[in-house]
Order: sequence, then C-alpha cells, then structure tokens
Amino acid sequence: MSRSDAILATLVGYKILLIVIGLWASRRTSNQTDFFLGGRRLGPVVAAISASASSSSAWTLLGVSGAAYLWGLSAVWLFPATLLGFLINWYWVAPRLHAESHARSILTLSEFVAGDRNDPLFGLIMRVASVMVVFSFVFYIAAQFQAAGHAFSTSFGLARETSILIGVAVIVIYTLLGGFWAVSVTDTVQGLMMAATAVILPLVALVGIGGPDQLLPGLRAVAGDSGMNLTGPFTGALGVAFVAGTLGIGLGYPGQPHVVNRFMAVRDQRALKSARRIAISWAVVIYAGMLLTGLCGRILYSGIADGEQVFFEVANRMLAPVMSGVMIAAVLSAVMSTADSQLLVAASSASYDWNLHRRGNDDDTRRSRWVVLLISAVAVVIALFVEQAIFSRVLFAWHAMGSSFGPVLIARLAGYQPSSRTVLAALCTGFGMTVVLHLFPDTPGDAVERLVPFFLALAIVFYGSLASRER
Repeated sequence: MSRSDAILATLVGYKILLIVIGLWASRRTSNQTDFFLGGRRLGPVVAAISASASSSSAWTLLGVSGAAYLWGLSAVWLFPATLLGFLINWYWVAPRLHAESHARSILTLSEFVAGDRNDPLFGLIMRVASVMVVFSFVFYIAAQFQAAGHAFSTSFGLARETSILIGVAVIVIYTLLGGFWAVSVTDTVQGLMMAATAVILPLVALVGIGGPDQLLPGLRAVAGDSGMNLTGPFTGALGVAFVAGTLGIGLGYPGQPHVVNRFMAVRDQRALKSARRIAISWAVVIYAGMLLTGLCGRILYSGIADGEQVFFEVANRMLAPVMSGVMIAAVLSAVMSTADSQLLVAASSASYDWNLHRRGNDDDTRRSRWVVLLISAVAVVIALFVEQAIFSRVLFAWHAMGSSFGPVLIARLAGYQPSSRTVLAALCTGFGMTVVLHLFPDTPGDAVERLVPFFLALAIVFYGSLASRER
C-alpha cells in the first residue's frame, strides 16, 4: 500500500465514523435545547475535550507550529498566552456561567450578555450580537476550510477547491444530523486525536534532530541570534509590546461563544470540576507539543516557504504511511472540531438570537439547519477567493469576538449590572475597534489590536455599571 493509499484509507474510515456519530446523535435531538446545548447533559470528558478542541482548531496544529518555525524561541509566549485563557475560562468563567445559565434557562452567550428580556433595548442588543457572531465566524470557519484544503492537497495533490469542498461536506452532514450532541461527541474524538498527535509528532521530531540537547544548538545554527531572541526582532519597548500582544491572545477566551456554551451544557458542578482538570492537561500537551514540533521542524527542514506546512513536512517525511495518515486526520480533526462548533453557534445566533425578543422560546430547529448551510456556503467562498494565512485570519476573528463579548461577560459574572446602553456601547466598541485596527499595519505582537479594544470595552462596561449604581 502506497503512502497516499494509507492516508486515504485512514481518512475515509475516520469520516465514516463522524457521520455514524451524527446519525446516532440525531436520535437524541428533538428540540432547540438539545440542538444547541445537548439538553444540558454533557459529562466531564465530553465537555472538557470538546470545549478544548473547538477552541484550538487548525490554528493550533498548523498556526502555532508554523509560528514556532518562523519566529524561533519567541513563539514560546504562545504557551502561557493560551494556558492563561484556559485557566480564566475553566476556573473563573465556567462555574459562574454554568450556574447562571441553568438558573435562567439561557441557551446562548448573546442571551446572557443582553440581560433583561423586558428591557426596551434587549432586541437591538441581540441583533447586534448576532451580526457580530456571524461576521466573525464566517472568517473563522473559512480559515478551517482553508486548513482542510492544505491537508488534502499536501497528501494527495488534489486541487485546493476540491479539497475544501470534501472537508465541508462531511462537517455539514454530521452537524445537520445531530446538532450539539454530534458536534460535542465528534469534537471529543477529534480532540483525543489531536492530543495523540501532539505527543507523537514532537517526540519523532526530537529524535530526528538528535535529542533534546540538540534543540537549542540546532536552532541557533539554522536561525541565528534572531531565532534565539525571546522577543524576536524587537528590543526595548517594542519587545515588551511584542510579549504583551502575544499574551493578549489569552484575553479572547472568555468571549468565544463556541467555547463557553460547553460550560452551559455541563450537567452539574461536579462534572464541571472534573472537566476542568482534563481541559487544562489537554491544553498543556497540545500547545507544548506543537511549539516543539515547529522548532524541531525548523532545524530539520529549514527551507520551507510556508511555515504553516511544517506539520505536514514532519509527518510525511518522518512517519510510516499509516501514522502519517493519522497525523493528517488529526489536522482535519482540528478543522472539524472548530468549524462544526462555530457553525452551530452561528446558526443559533442567526435563528434563535435574532428573533428571541419577538417569539420568546419558540422552537425552530429547521431554520437553524438552513442557516448552517448558508454560512457554510459563504465561508467556502471566502476560503476559495480571499487568500490569507490561517494564523492571521483566526486571530482576527478570535479577537473580534473576545473584545466584544468578553468584557460584558466578565462584568456580569463579577456581579455588575451594566445598563443596556452600556452593554451596546461596549459590544460595538470592542468589535468595531478590532475591525478598524486590523486594517492598519501590524504592531509588535499585534499588541494594539489585541489589547486596546478589549480594555477600552472593559472600561466602558465597568464605568457604565458604576454610574448606574450611583443613579
């Protein structure tokens, strides 16, 4: 069996498994609570791994390893940045949001952020939030489809367009069939595959360079002093900005609807505590593994034009065909585990959130499924015709969401009660400034884009809350 045949057989078996899970999950999905939150019955393993996998995406396997390949040691700041986000989410956000959402029967992050349904501005806030979610996720999902195209074209020489369409078809099928149950269970399978990859691939790469003691000397030999600098090409104040901007990635975690909805879906606080330990351990393995893969890949194959291809280079050149197929399947796992979750959240936002203020709890899963198809089609068009690095595209959407929803969520969970006008101002400021600053030239670590919108929105929501108390 040739390498391409072995990879193809692995991928076909894997995709059949995902569709079988979708068929199983369809029997457990009868209303919107089932479709969007799995009936609030998630156990700790599924909650932990599915939430972690959906937050990590192809950005982790391809983007983080690619950043390590291109940046050298300065990429290590991605590890504390992402771990910080996991810690904030699981230790502070999760228990509070779980309790609030269960007590108030809330299905979406937008619904929680908007506050009192009887407020005159509730409907406007919900619709503004819905537009933000759909806009951001279209770009985020497009990045996942783009990564799927990389995986197929690298392995089989298929045209990028064909590769993207194959990946999209499978994701849409099982998401439509089983909703949240299908997404969560498949994300768990995918997350476990990602973890196995993050253990195996860096170990193989370490052996390839001659062992751990050869990492720093080898990196210095191929990358020079710039590759050994913890602030990259920046020094002084610019170096501080680079580190602060990179660490700022962690601030985006609380505002991600496709991640925090798992906190609302966990069955009880006991399961949540168990899930927390699993999720943190998973994050350590994944991000450390991908950073190490990128650094070793730089030593082994220093002439790669596109750094985001280093994952495939190491897997294809250093592993047996079947194992290489598993690694490629892991990339598609990362793609699917994020794209399916975001499709579901975008569908809930465009159907449930958009009309909640008018129809109360009216159940319409059929509309949600049509929205999944529409958003998938738009994301495919962007992936095909708007070329951009996966790393950049994901972080733009990530911070647009994090800077808009995160500050309001943090304030509400901290016990503050901002007025509806304050909530609307904070949402628009965080989102709008992220979009505008993204159009300007990058600063070191993208510090301005990642920090200024978030903290300005946070200042607005806390100041507005205090002003409301004084009145």
